[in-house]
Amino acid sequence: MAVSESSLREPLSAALPGVGRALVMAGKISQKAAEEVHRKALTSGEAFIPELIQSGAISASDLAHTLAQAFSAPLIDVDALDPVRLPKDLLDVKLTLKYRLLALSKRGGRLVVVTADPSDHEAAEKIKFVTQMGVEWVIGEFDKIARLVEKHGKSVADSMDSIIGTGFDFDEAALSSDAPPDTTEDAPSDVEDAPVVKFLHKVLLDAIGLGASDLHFEPYEHQYRVRFRIDGELQEIISPPVAIKEKLASRIKVISRLDIAEKRIPQDGRMKLKVGPDRVIDFRVSTLPTLFGEKIVIRILDPSSARMGIEALGYEPEEKTRLLTAIERPYGMILVTGPTGSGKTVSLYTCLNLLNKPGVNISTAEDPSEINLPGVNQVNVNEKAGLTFAVALRAFLRQDPDVIMVGEIRDLETADIAIKAAQTGHLVLSTLHTNDAPTTLTRMRNMGIAPFNIASSVILITAQRLARRLCAKCKQPADIPHENLLDAGFPESEIDGSWTPYRPVGCDACNNGYKGRVGIYEVMPISEELQRIILADGSALEIAEQARAEGVRSLRQSGLHKVRLGVTSLEEVLACTNQ
Repeated sequence: MAVSESSLREPLSAALPGVGRALVMAGKISQKAAEEVHRKALTSGEAFIPELIQSGAISASDLAHTLAQAFSAPLIDVDALDPVRLPKDLLDVKLTLKYRLLALSKRGGRLVVVTADPSDHEAAEKIKFVTQMGVEWVIGEFDKIARLVEKHGKSVADSMDSIIGTGFDFDEAALSSDAPPDTTEDAPSDVEDAPVVKFLHKVLLDAIGLGASDLHFEPYEHQYRVRFRIDGELQEIISPPVAIKEKLASRIKVISRLDIAEKRIPQDGRMKLKVGPDRVIDFRVSTLPTLFGEKIVIRILDPSSARMGIEALGYEPEEKTRLLTAIERPYGMILVTGPTGSGKTVSLYTCLNLLNKPGVNISTAEDPSEINLPGVNQVNVNEKAGLTFAVALRAFLRQDPDVIMVGEIRDLETADIAIKAAQTGHLVLSTLHTNDAPTTLTRMRNMGIAPFNIASSVILITAQRLARRLCAKCKQPADIPHENLLDAGFPESEIDGSWTPYRPVGCDACNNGYKGRVGIYEVMPISEELQRIILADGSALEIAEQARAEGVRSLRQSGLHKVRLGVTSLEEVLACTNQ
């Protein structure tokens, strides 16, 4: 009996994976324990390492250290890797998921790959075949690698399997046509292509689920990538086959009511997606001809964002009071400034929602109107047809308006009409692309508007930025040197130890330590003293100095206040504001 057991055991010993043999030789586990884990792995169909860790025979950390020593390979802390900065085009997503590994970089003709199993010859050969490069292993802890791969490696393409069917893959031969790319004879089949339809639907649902604001479909010569803007940062989500680009563009164009035959000029359109019994999401679609096909950007327009209420936007009590006081005035001009994507539209819509009462006539001119507001007369500017902001404004003034909203003041003509409307008993809300509130006034002056018109019409200017909000679950106190706090703009009197700055960490519930965004505002009412400076053609510096004397926080000071409250990090404030 002993002999038969021995004869049975020998083949198993020989059949042990390289990791098992390395651990036995290092004295970390017994041969019997290794064979038992191997037998269980074969039975369950699971890999050797996850089965080993699950058994409790060795920890993931101890395993990584042992294998790094046994195979003379570098050891890396996977938690220190920034998932956003990991290259996503070096290795196919399916390979990373199957073998639980991550490509770090390309060095010469070799690919640097993080793995928990450096003895996996199958994975090495597969990588060599696909990439035509050698493999240089770096050891990491299995659980950390698996977590990172699952969180950031699992992409839309892989989740499509559950929609379309197991083992589905884009058939590049079928997608590629012998016809030139500009021909449209096959457009109907493009549109009806079920995998493409389901792929797009899945991408849109994923984007909504992840809280993305924009989707980018970008064709390149040898690559096609899809990126989401989440919390203000672009992240690559999936890289489908290049051959899909024509069919995907055709599908998006059809549902956005764009001309699928026109691929030479940019186009703009809209589409809707019903995501629940009572929730419909609007999308604004923009196409742009590039060297290798049409780049398409889809902006997600959630109507619920306009009804969030002013408290949800992140205004501090004194800033909120200033804004509410201004919008309750019967006439005058309120300007919201900031770069693209800083939340100006949501701020304006929130104000319009507060003003939207049965006894108030509100008209808006936008390019285009992003969110539909019941009870508000919204007009889309159409410059080709001659409907400019200026033309729409003139028409509004003959429509017995109470409140007018102009999407953007771009030229002197629009500014002139808007100012005249503000001077003749109408409340005018608009946006302007400037960096902060004081420079807005000098920008208007440079457009050619007379100082007395600015002083007599503008009642409030708010400048804003969006900063990422720290995740409440995982944020931790940050140890920031006293000098750095002073350099950031904190006065000496505020660095008294009564508050604690926080830093991002990252967990399953957030995105690199941040979840959602919060507004940073500079709300500057135009006082009599500021009017005098404007009439004297004062500079932006003089205006800023007077505003500071009147208790108006600059964008930087407003951001630092959010740091004190623990809402965001100092790094985030420094990144989105100037001192």
